Amino acid sequence: SCHASQLCNCSSMGLDFIPSGLTAKITVLNLAHNRIKRIQSQDLQQAVNLRTLLLQSNEISSIDEDSFQSLEKLELLDLSNNSLAHLSPVWFGHLFSLQHLHLQGNSYRDLGQSSPFSSLKNLSSLHLGNPQFSVIRQGNFEGIELLHKLWIDGSNLSQYEQGSLKSIKQINHMILNLRNGNIFSEIVRDLLHSVTWLEVTEIKLPVGKKSLVQNSTRPFRIQKLTFKEAFFTDQSISRTIVSLKEISSLKELEAINCVLEGRGIWDTEEIARSGQSFVETVTVIKLMIQNFHLFIDLEGMESQINKLKRLTIASSNVFMVPCKLARHFSSLLYLDFHDNLLVNKRLNETICERSWPSLQTLNLSQNSLKSLEQTANYTSRLPKLNNLDISQNNFGEIPDACVWPKFLKYLNLSSTQIPKVTSCIPRTLEVLDVSGNNLKEFGLELPALKELYLTRNQLKTLPGAAPIPNLVSLSVRRNKLNSFSKEEFESFRRMELLDASDNNFICSCEFLSFIHHEAGIAQVLVGWPDKYVCDSPLAVRGAQVGAVHLSLMECHRSLVVSLICVLVFLVILLLVALGYKYHMVWYLRMTWAWLQAKRKPKRAPPKDVCYDAFVSYSENDSDWVENTMVRELEQACPPFRLCLHKRDFVPGKWIVDNIIDSIEKSHKTLFVLSEHFVQSEWCKYELDFSHFRLFDENNDAAILVLLEPIQSKAIPKRFCKLRKIMNTKTYLEWPAGEEQQQIFWENLKGALKS
Repeated sequence: SCHASQLCNCSSMGLDFIPSGLTAKITVLNLAHNRIKRIQSQDLQQAVNLRTLLLQSNEISSIDEDSFQSLEKLELLDLSNNSLAHLSPVWFGHLFSLQHLHLQGNSYRDLGQSSPFSSLKNLSSLHLGNPQFSVIRQGNFEGIELLHKLWIDGSNLSQYEQGSLKSIKQINHMILNLRNGNIFSEIVRDLLHSVTWLEVTEIKLPVGKKSLVQNSTRPFRIQKLTFKEAFFTDQSISRTIVSLKEISSLKELEAINCVLEGRGIWDTEEIARSGQSFVETVTVIKLMIQNFHLFIDLEGMESQINKLKRLTIASSNVFMVPCKLARHFSSLLYLDFHDNLLVNKRLNETICERSWPSLQTLNLSQNSLKSLEQTANYTSRLPKLNNLDISQNNFGEIPDACVWPKFLKYLNLSSTQIPKVTSCIPRTLEVLDVSGNNLKEFGLELPALKELYLTRNQLKTLPGAAPIPNLVSLSVRRNKLNSFSKEEFESFRRMELLDASDNNFICSCEFLSFIHHEAGIAQVLVGWPDKYVCDSPLAVRGAQVGAVHLSLMECHRSLVVSLICVLVFLVILLLVALGYKYHMVWYLRMTWAWLQAKRKPKRAPPKDVCYDAFVSYSENDSDWVENTMVRELEQACPPFRLCLHKRDFVPGKWIVDNIIDSIEKSHKTLFVLSEHFVQSEWCKYELDFSHFRLFDENNDAAILVLLEPIQSKAIPKRFCKLRKIMNTKTYLEWPAGEEQQQIFWENLKGALKS
């Protein structure tokens, strides 16, 4: 289980003993969460270069006295959560380099008669104690001069010998889990000169009047006191306030997850008599007050708050501060009321005229404010306010104009459900946060603005740079931004930071070219390159923008498509020209007619043949056909039945079907040929759709009548069979003389009867 870095991880392997074969190469050995019961002399003898030894959460109850003798380079030893019933100074005698020692969670009741840590001159952090730990004696911490962190679980500590912790000259941070309030005072007296930050958990503070500074070594070092999960009453909190005033070095008080049983009826007279407090910062987070709505207005505490500079009361059901009390916070610079129950009506009382006169920063986020216009108006009563956080209030709408503090520079309106931004937002701002509001655009003119946060909105483009010329930092993370151009980017002349991460970027050639070639853009983009990922094209989805390089074809796709379209158009144009020149359309039509004709029987059934002849002629020859030929043939004895398109075509039927049906229902097809016929479009159609069926060398169904002399070469070349028939078969020619005309009619009638 050892890696190249010489870290051996043997945790959670069900081991009952320390494995053999450990060498000098190992620097980190993790044996946590096993079932080891004993550490023997030879177990770690060869691991002379060990820096970290983790033995927590085993069942260790016995350690041989020289088990750690060879570990002179050990820096961290964790023996927490085992079954050690006592601690021996001999164990740690050779751990000259040890900096971190964890001994909490065992079963020892005390630290012995002397100090187990006297040889640990480099110790920086010490964790000890357990639910059975009950006694701290003088001399238990001898040899320790400086600790960065001291953590003692003394939840059941019942005996503390005065001066036991006094030997430690400096402790930066001490965490004390203590329930016995009487011992608390004795411990504090020994720590005032050494601890910078004292954190006490689970304590129930005493009501006694013992001094906290009696017999304490001066000067005092303690600056911060934190109570976690502590229990206060009206009486104990009054006494604590008085007692803490004696500690002149104390500047910060903190209460987290504490319970206050009372209604605020404090001994304000005694508090006032005890003088001025030196505390400048008070932080109260998640204070539980039973029946908080009955808590009184703390009248009489006015004299105790005028030196306070920073006040935080969060997640504690605060719904108002009486105006009279608010006016005495004369020195307060910072006020944090986030996650409480403030509403607009109570805010009018909390921020009344002449209240909070020095306030510069106000946090009202996560309350129940509904009107942005009223909120702005109330805060305008704060003459020095420059930083306002009213985020996570459900305003829902924003007016066109608002009254704000004159010198407001920072405004947080994130997650307030405002649908847009209007001129209600003051022009004096240097920092504006309107994240999480589903904004689709941002076009406000804010000439002094330096930082703009538009995270979690619906913006598709970067906001315009002209209305915000001094912008230094812009965040448009998690919007609908899919790209931004070189021009948009460079329009922000003072931009130093741009956070456009977590957007779905379209990795177009233009965008990629800009990203790859823009000098210094990697230093400007926050989260680059990990948080900038392509969403399209599909081939590069999920890839980092900076790593994508598209091919030349992909980058000039529109040009390629345009060229292809032009080429296709030219080819079509060429085909049209060739088709026109070589009568391609005619050949296509003939092919279609041939296919149509192939699907029908060669000859119609006799019962369907109802005409002697279908007459095909040019409109310019209609006078001769209709007035001369039709009269002569249809009035003959017996009369001939002729099919004329003007008279006999079925109305509404497709012209092509009419032509084919008429030819098929006629015994003969009579073509009246002339120069006009050759040029007539409809005559061409009639020839087209009868060509394959009629113009067969062995077929005499076609009768050609030359109305005027016409050379076969004048007939278009595409009518190749017509030209051939005219060259090989006899046709009737309309004569000029009357005698010849009579012979013409006889011959025509004979041809129709054949």
